[in-house]
Amino acid sequence: MSDPSSTPPSENVTEFQRRVYAACSRIPPGKVATYAGLARSIGCGSPRAVGQALKRNPFAPAVPCHRVVASDLTIGGFMGRREGEEVSRKRGLLEAEGVRIENGGRIKACCLFEFSLAKSEMPAYEHPHRSGD
Repeated sequence: MSDPSSTPPSENVTEFQRRVYAACSRIPPGKVATYAGLARSIGCGSPRAVGQALKRNPFAPAVPCHRVVASDLTIGGFMGRREGEEVSRKRGLLEAEGVRIENGGRIKACCLFEFSLAKSEMPAYEHPHRSGD
């Protein structure tokens, strides 16, 4: 599996996850986005939901979930972990791509990718089990 948009719908990848993976795929090497920024870009109000989708990413490394970090520009989690070997691996992947990380573990603001989609390009995600509020 390498491209979420060309994979037939299945029970394993939800429409929400596909939207998360498609947005994440837009983050270029050497840049990072925040969970909150990615959530906003798809019209979702929950950075945690984005994190949960990325934790289940079956398209890595084509969908570069390691390029999504916490809002305070710290590394955040990776592969469902908040510390340890997995997070060290995420840091290594980011540094190998040219992301600059300060001594305190924060990513330099110059490496932040900002999504700039018009709403018409990617409509807000509507939860399939909720009616319009």
